[in-house]
Amino acid sequence: MSRRRKKQLIDTSIDKETCVLIGVATLHQRREQLEEYLEELAFLASTADAVTKKTFIQALSKPDVKTFVGSGKLQEIKEYVEAEEIDMIIFDDELSGSQIRNIEKEIENVKILDRPNLILDIFAQRARTAHAKTQVELAQYEYLLPRLTNMWTHLQKQKGGIGMKGPGEKEIETDRRIIRDRIALLKKELFAIDKQMATQRSNRGALIRVALVGYTNAGKSTLMATLSKSDMFAENKLFATLDTTVRKVVVGNLPFLLSDTVGFIRKLPTQLIESFKSTLDETRESDFLIHVIDVSHPQFEDQLSVVERTLAEIGTDDKPTLLLFNKIDNIKEAEAIEGLRERFEKDGRDIYFMSALNKDHVLMLRDVLYERVKELHAKRYPYNQFLY
Repeated sequence: MSRRRKKQLIDTSIDKETCVLIGVATLHQRREQLEEYLEELAFLASTADAVTKKTFIQALSKPDVKTFVGSGKLQEIKEYVEAEEIDMIIFDDELSGSQIRNIEKEIENVKILDRPNLILDIFAQRARTAHAKTQVELAQYEYLLPRLTNMWTHLQKQKGGIGMKGPGEKEIETDRRIIRDRIALLKKELFAIDKQMATQRSNRGALIRVALVGYTNAGKSTLMATLSKSDMFAENKLFATLDTTVRKVVVGNLPFLLSDTVGFIRKLPTQLIESFKSTLDETRESDFLIHVIDVSHPQFEDQLSVVERTLAEIGTDDKPTLLLFNKIDNIKEAEAIEGLRERFEKDGRDIYFMSALNKDHVLMLRDVLYERVKELHAKRYPYNQFLY
């Protein structure tokens, strides 16, 4: 009887899946940088309810074409996985279909995931509305389609010769056609949803629109709840919320719309960016951005850069933006905050410090927002200045 089976007989509760994390340090990705990425990958695994048991790092000039890490390192991983009865192996970078196939040949009965696959799985777990579920399903199918041929290893014996025109290939083509048809249907559904949401946005009237953007888990939902005085779901996990939430906020006598959008992350699958187009449209069509940053995170500056690059990709980097350094309650040294203030103000950035959780400086932030929204409102509607 295996150790896992004995454990199940003793403990009837459902155990979390165990995993190991794999990363490759290359000429373009330093070991120190990779270690930071793997820490985030461990957080992603935890968000998906998996327990990380070990991390493997391989130094190569570039990832191995066949197995990503090379045969020697793969054998080392195999020995550990089999000895510790690990459920899952997660790679920090995207794997090709052939790499997945080769790894599965060497290490049997263990799930092989890459970072995009894990992120897609988390999105699938956290999708609540029909809109979010449709977006995630589309991204999953688009991720699967180019990998389909190499995943059909159980049909190898059925395939024909050079042209592979045997019944196995016919079954692959059938599945490929089914997936393409499903993708087309999902895109049609999303087009209808996007059109409906665009109509909803246009019907919100003449109010100034402010969007919260930022790296995942930066505290956007907590800030949204604080500013709008509403109950919103927020927890210390990545991608706690997927759907855009819009609330009407009144500061002084000036109303505006505040939206909370899905968080960004390093190496976000391109399929997700495309399928979440309507969610990102809320950011595109906003008048003002609040970029929320977890200033207590060791790599907050890298996270800030990731968000700014993503905003540039979707064409919103030219909008007026307030950099909001959140979670200052986790920083003990006041000198560190002052140093950041001097550095970013020197660059001409519009910055602010607060703790959304403890509601430190919330009243001051509301005053800042009032001035920003009033300025935008006065430019667009000069005849309505009696409001303020």
